Amino acid sequence: MRFAKLMLLSCLLIALTAVVCGGDAPAKEAPKAEDKAAEKDPEVATIDKKAPDFTLKDAAGTEHKLSNYAEKLVVLEWVNFDCPFVKKHYSKGDMVATARKYRDKGVVWLLVCSSGPGKQGNFEGKALTDRLTKEGVDAGHYLIDDKGTVGRAYQAKTTPHMFVIDKKGILRYQGAVDSVKSVEQADIAGATNYVAAALDELIAGKAVTTKETKPYGCGMKFAPKEEAKAEAKEPAKSEK
Repeated sequence: MRFAKLMLLSCLLIALTAVVCGGDAPAKEAPKAEDKAAEKDPEVATIDKKAPDFTLKDAAGTEHKLSNYAEKLVVLEWVNFDCPFVKKHYSKGDMVATARKYRDKGVVWLLVCSSGPGKQGNFEGKALTDRLTKEGVDAGHYLIDDKGTVGRAYQAKTTPHMFVIDKKGILRYQGAVDSVKSVEQADIAGATNYVAAALDELIAGKAVTTKETKPYGCGMKFAPKEEAKAEAKEPAKSEK
């Protein structure tokens, strides 16, 4: 009888220990809704989802792969230097100064030109080098997408058209540079800069308040789709 009581007491102690220990064990953190929504890579750029990965060469010939910038905030700026709306932001160096400000904070800021060959905004060779110098842009920050593949994947509508990607590779903002749709440089000072606002919130660890706006500017000057497809299907030349 005494033995039975001792066994029962032992079982109760074991059970109590399991309950206490189990209560102290940290619960697994449930995935955030926004992270769960971003798990699947979309075919086109979509807010709060993984930004489409890509590889493009810059004006100096160096390849840039978006996924190589993991753990960094990334800005993609679609550009056409001959567009009046782009000139608004470059004529006095406003866009260059903004990009420099955030690069100094660790942000990767890349320009993307999706103008096709022979289209407005497409520059090659010395013409490109001279234009980058004039605009104050480093060749290593200017990506060439002359087939328009990346521009179409991001559904770029205008130049400029801005995209902000967080450190997890999730698209957190897309749309206009600022709130004043004009070609006048004087309007910049009184406008709300949506890109700067999004970056400031992300740097502070906050959610982006304004996630999407309607971009304004010149229409994209893509190469014809047929031409881009033909170039993509052309077999690679074997190395000798």
